Amino acid sequence: MKLSSSQSMNVKPERLKKLLKDLVDIYSPSGKEEEVIEFAEQYLKKHGLAVSKQEVDENRFNLIAFPEGRDEVDLCFVGHLDTVTAHDLEVFGFHEEDDTIFGLGTADMKAGCAAMMETFTVLASRKKASPPVGLALVVGEEEDSSGAKALIQEYSFPWAVIGEPTSLTPCLGHYGYLEILLRTEGKKVHSSMPELGQNAIETMLKLLLQITEYASSAPHGLVYNIRELSGFPGGFVVPDACEAWLDLHLPPNSRLDVLKTELEQLVKTAGASINGLNARLKFEDTHAGYRISEERPLINKLKETYRKMSLPWEPQDFRSHSDGSVLWAAGVDPIILGPGRLEAAHAPEESVPFQQVVQAAQLYLNLALAL
Repeated sequence: MKLSSSQSMNVKPERLKKLLKDLVDIYSPSGKEEEVIEFAEQYLKKHGLAVSKQEVDENRFNLIAFPEGRDEVDLCFVGHLDTVTAHDLEVFGFHEEDDTIFGLGTADMKAGCAAMMETFTVLASRKKASPPVGLALVVGEEEDSSGAKALIQEYSFPWAVIGEPTSLTPCLGHYGYLEILLRTEGKKVHSSMPELGQNAIETMLKLLLQITEYASSAPHGLVYNIRELSGFPGGFVVPDACEAWLDLHLPPNSRLDVLKTELEQLVKTAGASINGLNARLKFEDTHAGYRISEERPLINKLKETYRKMSLPWEPQDFRSHSDGSVLWAAGVDPIILGPGRLEAAHAPEESVPFQQVVQAAQLYLNLALAL
């Protein structure tokens, strides 16, 4: 997409790239966001924004930039500055090849945060009254969404744009999320005589096979991931306990209660085909999916912004977990929209096309001004 001369005067690509580099070069896994929050606070203040810190827990804060004197806006741009832990602490930082920026958190979602910060830097430089929009840079998204949960307790906004990686495709739908803990129990014996015991890991593998077959064939359109599998005790014995953690993502408007019922029934009846099965199923974390109508007034403004920027309007569903689920449960309508590809997030070679970051900043700016 080619920017018009009036647009290119607003967003400054070189300033944006320097900001993104500084953000990526600060290591900020969930729980250790102090340095990146301090940097972002000083950066925004230096560019004329009134910024406040909202305590999340000891030494951890969200950054809030609302129009002065207001704790309510029509639209809040939300980004999380925490990342997953680095695959390699020696090479997690910023580097670029041609137009592509590499580094931990580039896609998820420091590119989105940088684009939002650039947008608000431009807004702060204008001599006109600020539009009714706010910026929230939060912590803890990669673990428990603690920042988003704190945000909605104190600040009010009916709409949000969350800069998760969507390749600038507007996601008006969001998958639901179900976190499951499975536990199987067996009988511990010496490792050289497994026939006298009951191997809890072997039992778990048979149970997981049934669950994955169900997930693959279920009409719900499930996306599943076996995130963790561990048996204990260790040592030269047949393990008598095994735990598995599963992530299930299901399309918007799916019924979580139906899914839970079917999974409970599956575990209950699995004993007929798995000898000696002693299993427990626990639902640890649940978030409903959602879909926002394209007929809503703000969506029409976003659609018009896309048209003016010659960007394709092809709404999709966001199939991962995000702070959007937390905001939706609190009565906010979150649009997931940011630079980068979701499949690049959390990967060793995480990256984002820089031109897409520039486009994101201009898109956010144009939408803010449309309000």
